[in-house]
Amino acid sequence: MQHTDSAKRLLAFGDIHGCLAELNQLLESVAPAADDQLVFLGDYIDRGPDSAGVIDRLLELRRQQPDAVFLRGNHEQMLLDFLDNGNPGHFLANGGAETIASYRQGDRWPPPPDHLDFFRNLRTLYETENFIFVHAGLRPGIALEEQDDQDLLWIRWEFLESDADWGKPVVFGHTPRQTPLLGRNRIGLDTGCVYGRQLTCCDLLSGRIWQA
Repeated sequence: MQHTDSAKRLLAFGDIHGCLAELNQLLESVAPAADDQLVFLGDYIDRGPDSAGVIDRLLELRRQQPDAVFLRGNHEQMLLDFLDNGNPGHFLANGGAETIASYRQGDRWPPPPDHLDFFRNLRTLYETENFIFVHAGLRPGIALEEQDDQDLLWIRWEFLESDADWGKPVVFGHTPRQTPLLGRNRIGLDTGCVYGRQLTCCDLLSGRIWQA
């Protein structure tokens, strides 16, 4: 489903990873308005100190911005796989213990129904007239409608090192960088907030960057 880029601002947010303080600071700086389109690129949880608080904040934001788009990251997928299949290994090895701890602090583990509903209904791909949004990237040589969810959530170097032209820039997170990547074919907005760097938002229509 394609959408026109008719918003006042088209605001894309990089990987949050439980960093609630930085998310709040960034939202305060960006100050989303009713006619802005917001797109979050996934990885809201794991590693950082307050994954449960981040989801609370995003749910609150969605009530204010009903058209906001939330993509699924590989970390949300690992949480769902753990909850559905009961094998915690992969989840815990990738920062899941911090997520469980943040929910247990409020006596809310396993996550409450509204959080589970949020996780289960995250989309893996979003396309507008001028941009493609995905958590990790696209596999070169495969049509957009035939992309595999595993790649959309996990791919790295095959996408990052490809000079494939998808007809419009691909906006993604997943692979942390020192600074935002603002290329012709690729726009990467994971700037490693949880590793002591910044949380990034970019207005794709003007190129303006905010960081917290």
